[in-house]
Amino acid sequence: MGPLHGLKVVEFAGIGPGPFCGMLLADMGAEVTLLERSGGTFATQLFGGGRKAVANRGKKSLCIDLKHPDSKALVWALIKNADVLIEGFRPGVMERLGFGPEACLAANPKLVYGRMTGWGQTGPLAERAGHDANYAALAGVLDTGRHHGGAPWAPPTLTGDMGGGGLLLAWGIACALLEAQRSGQGQVIDAAMCEGAALLAHGLFNLNALGEWHGQCALDSSAPFYDVYECADGQWLSVCPLEPQFFAAFIQRLGLADDPDFTGAQYDTRRWPAMKMRLTPLFRQKSRDEWMALFADTDDCVWPVLSMDEAPQHPHNRARNSFVEVAGIRQPAPAPRLSRTPAHIEQPPPLQGEHTREQLLALGLNEEQIEQLLTSGAVREAKPTA
Repeated sequence: MGPLHGLKVVEFAGIGPGPFCGMLLADMGAEVTLLERSGGTFATQLFGGGRKAVANRGKKSLCIDLKHPDSKALVWALIKNADVLIEGFRPGVMERLGFGPEACLAANPKLVYGRMTGWGQTGPLAERAGHDANYAALAGVLDTGRHHGGAPWAPPTLTGDMGGGGLLLAWGIACALLEAQRSGQGQVIDAAMCEGAALLAHGLFNLNALGEWHGQCALDSSAPFYDVYECADGQWLSVCPLEPQFFAAFIQRLGLADDPDFTGAQYDTRRWPAMKMRLTPLFRQKSRDEWMALFADTDDCVWPVLSMDEAPQHPHNRARNSFVEVAGIRQPAPAPRLSRTPAHIEQPPPLQGEHTREQLLALGLNEEQIEQLLTSGAVREAKPTA
């Protein structure tokens, strides 16, 4: 059993960071009840629904119309018995639905109420729409993704949504749960993706404060020893021998140890353009696999840039079972690894409403009451598959 076994989470279905946070908790053993509205959300269109929705793995789906008068009592019953609530609506939506934090904490004082938004619950932008790259942009982080002075860029959804959003919300929930064990009181977590993105970039802000960011920095693709290089077959290498001992081994391996462009101070920025001009055509002389054969069993910090199809097949990832297949979908395995109570995926992503009847029975409703709710449209069940 995972370390969060027995923890009850109510997740209001959303897109991106909220579902990711719920997935992290479910991977660690929490019982996550997903309140889904009929037809799904934009996430259903974007990432697929049902068994394809990786972020819903390990959860139980209760399809419910939150605006239906007969659904209110059901949601309250779940909230009163929950340890954690996750919602990712714009500020004020939960209050208008009648499930704002003040009302929920009055009904369940130990509840940890997790709120996931782009800009936070307060401030001039609180009500405004946005997406991952918007939050990273305003946090000063998107600009750091420039390559050789090119356009700002960052990996899609990783900086704001997942790292700065869902992951930090999960961290806030863990902290609040630990504190609640001592105080007996829950609290509200205001997790803003913009602030989370900035926090992830704390080291870059550190470098910027020292005047070492952009143009003359070892980490911003200016340095010849921290960049990506194209190979003869159109594939790429990640080359990162930052430390002097690794750089020395790197140029030795390439036969450049006595080359005047590479001897001397590694961090002499005046020499970087010439070094990069030498390395760029050099790496185009061999295929990626040929270069990896040359750098095998070394600490030169040269590794292949793998595609998402290639990554699960790499020997290291295979040895550690870093990727798993669930319901026919290859996906990252739960992480990090705990020695005594390891995480695992309890069940595949649910069909919408797959656990509606199960959840209502657990709340004490009988079959007649459940049929009435289904008939009224307050809840729905997953349609049986052929």
